[in-house]
Amino acid sequence: MKKTKIIATISDLKCDVEFLQKLHQNGMNIVRLNTAHQSFDGSQKIIENVRKISTRIPIIIDTKGPEIRTNGGENIIVKQDEIINLSGNKQKKSNAKCIFVNYTDLTKNIPLNSQILIDDGDIALKVIDKNLNSLKCKVLNDGIIKKHKSINIPSIALNLPSLTEKDKNYVKFAIENNVDFIAHSFVRNKQDVLELKKIITENNSKIKIIAKIENEEGVQNIDEILEVADGIMIARGDLAIEMTQEKIPVIQKKIIRLCKKAQKPSIVATQMLHSMILNPRPTRAEVSDIANAIYDGTDAVMLSGETSCGSYPVESVQLMSSIANEVEVDSNKHFQKQNENRMAFLSYSAVLAAETLSCKAIIADTTSGKTISALSSHKCNHTIFAMCYDKVVMRQVALFYGVRAFYIEKCETNEDFKKECLDILLENNYLAKDDDVVIVAGSYGPAHGASFVEISKVSQLIQRENRK
Repeated sequence: MKKTKIIATISDLKCDVEFLQKLHQNGMNIVRLNTAHQSFDGSQKIIENVRKISTRIPIIIDTKGPEIRTNGGENIIVKQDEIINLSGNKQKKSNAKCIFVNYTDLTKNIPLNSQILIDDGDIALKVIDKNLNSLKCKVLNDGIIKKHKSINIPSIALNLPSLTEKDKNYVKFAIENNVDFIAHSFVRNKQDVLELKKIITENNSKIKIIAKIENEEGVQNIDEILEVADGIMIARGDLAIEMTQEKIPVIQKKIIRLCKKAQKPSIVATQMLHSMILNPRPTRAEVSDIANAIYDGTDAVMLSGETSCGSYPVESVQLMSSIANEVEVDSNKHFQKQNENRMAFLSYSAVLAAETLSCKAIIADTTSGKTISALSSHKCNHTIFAMCYDKVVMRQVALFYGVRAFYIEKCETNEDFKKECLDILLENNYLAKDDDVVIVAGSYGPAHGASFVEISKVSQLIQRENRK
């Protein structure tokens, strides 16, 4: 059982139950919906089909976030050293004379000599002059400027709203459909997260927020973002355009390390098996990329076009699962106390005991997911069986590294809890009677969290419960 979770992006054009079932059977743990390319009806269709397979599969919905795109109109062929104009007007369509974009303050916020990158950097422009209405730009390479493509201006902070109107409507849609996570795009600071959190709180929702780090501002403010977000996605596509590419591996390692310390999940995303959109086999660099993310201790790795529109979606999930299994066997994690509090010490002790005594698994109950988050943050070699008293929490902790989550009713005593969870795990062949296990639970009720660690053989626990 691999411990690193695989997130698969699913399109409403390819989301039938049989297809989703194949992905799930081959290692897909979480489904992601990219709202930039979907309607509400399309998203609804995906959610319904996912839940036909299992109510335990977590669902993530992306916001579109503050971004600039080219308007509709013609696709414009451009040549190196050609001069073109860019103008911010939401209503006008691009033509050979001027490329129009959906950002009205374009000329106000972008200075001379700025570099403008279009369509994930496929086309580069340099601003050589400007007036009140447009930017005069020099084309730096041949290509085609297509409609509705992304625009990045590296190192320039733009005055854009954190949530578009479409985003706000999608947040309400996510709440109504009991989605588990919202991945908030282009998070720049803690305020961007708090704005989304306010809407979620006002609607009494339990949705967790994953902050997508995609620009230099987000990297610089990672500490304050991590304080208020429930997890981080390292979205390397836009990040590699906004910053120089050689910085991305360092940033990735730093953010994963900070997430482990904060006991919050991290996700590594973008072009992990990009060549498999068209080809049946990956490059060696892609295999190493996935392996390194897992060695660093990420909770999840994500597939985008590979599963949403690629020719080899099932093979991509199979390969990613194989890489995870191979790396996790080789991984030699070293545990360190990460915070000076009771939960941190208990989780560290539980993981250390499981590793030192070669126990089969760690079992813990949870109301909010905090105990499971603390245990998972150590990235140990043992499966963590999370016994959740809330079905939403069950799906949310399923994102965490090494976690298998189950829903159970609240138990009156610790003895009842142990009997309930052991019955489930034995019945599903996750444990055998001769296995040693570590149990993390509480003696003072769910509100007070975990208070003890118990180490025992399954058979001894069963005999004790039977005697009682």
